[in-house]
Amino acid sequence: MIRLLLLWLAALVMAPAALAHEIRPAYLEIREIEPNVYDFLWKTPARGEMRLALNILQPDACTNAAEPRSTMVGGAVIQRWRAACEGGLIAKPIEIENLSHTLTDVIVRFEPIEGAPKTLRVRPDDPFAVIPDKQPWTEVASTYFVLGIEHILLGFDHLMFVLALLLLVRDVRRLIGAITAFTVAHSITLAGATFGWIKLASAPVEATIALSIMFIAVEIMRVRAGRESLTAMMPWLASFAFGLLHGFGFAGALREIGIPEDAAPPALLFFNLGVEAGQLTFIAAVLTLMFVWRRFAPTTINTPQTAAYAWRIPVYVIGITSAYWFVERTVGVLGL
Repeated sequence: MIRLLLLWLAALVMAPAALAHEIRPAYLEIREIEPNVYDFLWKTPARGEMRLALNILQPDACTNAAEPRSTMVGGAVIQRWRAACEGGLIAKPIEIENLSHTLTDVIVRFEPIEGAPKTLRVRPDDPFAVIPDKQPWTEVASTYFVLGIEHILLGFDHLMFVLALLLLVRDVRRLIGAITAFTVAHSITLAGATFGWIKLASAPVEATIALSIMFIAVEIMRVRAGRESLTAMMPWLASFAFGLLHGFGFAGALREIGIPEDAAPPALLFFNLGVEAGQLTFIAAVLTLMFVWRRFAPTTINTPQTAAYAWRIPVYVIGITSAYWFVERTVGVLGL
């Protein structure tokens, strides 16, 4: 079990450098402003001044009124333009050029003058957006649900915090309470930040999230050393407080993905449900690995003497990694 956790934690440390391809989704919004005339907003992920080389190839019947205008906003490049498309865009393929060479997806939002808006998810294996005449609301739900799952399973800092809670709280009932408090807290700030009720700069939030992980790692060491710890006695209190911070992190990710204004409540709801599904999947996987290790590991390895020291390895990795993230993100906040 310890070896498996160590391998996973090592992957967390190396993951930011190992990802040679961008995985954040791009976002295309198309608003019909008059019959067969559309305003396009195209948001592509960027690192520094380099954006992902994705381009929109409109149907042949479309003619742009002017060249696209580009602006850099956060970690993305936003392009805007207007086009007239003879016969409209319904059922006509819009190709996302070079998407098949990436690992990212594209969220497409189409808002007609009349009728319900439509949300599509375009994947690299089929880089064409074909806007349907009618679309069930379940497609919006499934799109953002899957995005929520993907975000939490690739959100290494959030998963590391959950893993630290699992190592700190060994009583099942208190663990359930801590995870529930974390869920409630991040749901509150995710909703508040998404709807604009609460605003915090993302860079300090990300640095503090790293600090929260480091704090839990220190608390694990205190408890294992036999010292009293309010966090261990009332883990729901710490998980709720830090869950509020992690909610701002989820909200930042949702803003990067792009959320349709008129479908924000269902998109937010199912994104959050996806986050919870991914989180529960991770917890179940870790608990299953722990059970399998304790039940089937060779007795020559799984001894009380080994267990007395082996738990330190994942805790040290969590602490060192979160400390590195904290310093890195703090330097970014200060602009050093």
